[in-house]
Amino acid sequence: MNQDIEQLKYPLGRYQPSEDIAPAQLAAWIEELATFPSRLRVVAEGLSDEQLDNPYRPEGWTLRQVIHHLADSHMNAYIRFKLAITEEYPTIKPYSEKLWAECSEAKFGPIASSLDLLETLHARWVLFLNTLEPADFERTYFNPEQQKTSALKNVLGVYAWHGAHHLAHITETQKRNAWL
Repeated sequence: MNQDIEQLKYPLGRYQPSEDIAPAQLAAWIEELATFPSRLRVVAEGLSDEQLDNPYRPEGWTLRQVIHHLADSHMNAYIRFKLAITEEYPTIKPYSEKLWAECSEAKFGPIASSLDLLETLHARWVLFLNTLEPADFERTYFNPEQQKTSALKNVLGVYAWHGAHHLAHITETQKRNAWL
């Protein structure tokens, strides 16, 4: 892959899983999730429809699709966490992020609903996460699409990174296009 495209795809670099995840790291990631919706709102507010309809990279999603994707993805993550806590080794339902991003409301809909949803969802998700004991983060679920078992402690790190990753897509696009 061309280095420029790699940088556009992964402005923060690819996710690097942590080997040793201490309770302090879990708390830091929960705080990342707690503050994410307001950080997203700050960078998204004021973007015009024309700006929202710019892709963050060639053949990539538009900024509008990225914002709607965040709501879709984080809703699924919240449900996966709840399943892992309430069931023994559940199998989660995969979904096609690419197809969801092609749905009309994701391609053309106002971002306000996804910004509001993320704010409410993250408040609830963080409330839930803060009720968990350290041992709860060892619970797992199985993803049949990836043929992979994931522990919640690792998934939490992925989603803290995921928000920052897509936030960087938006801010880097703003910089490249001199909208800041």
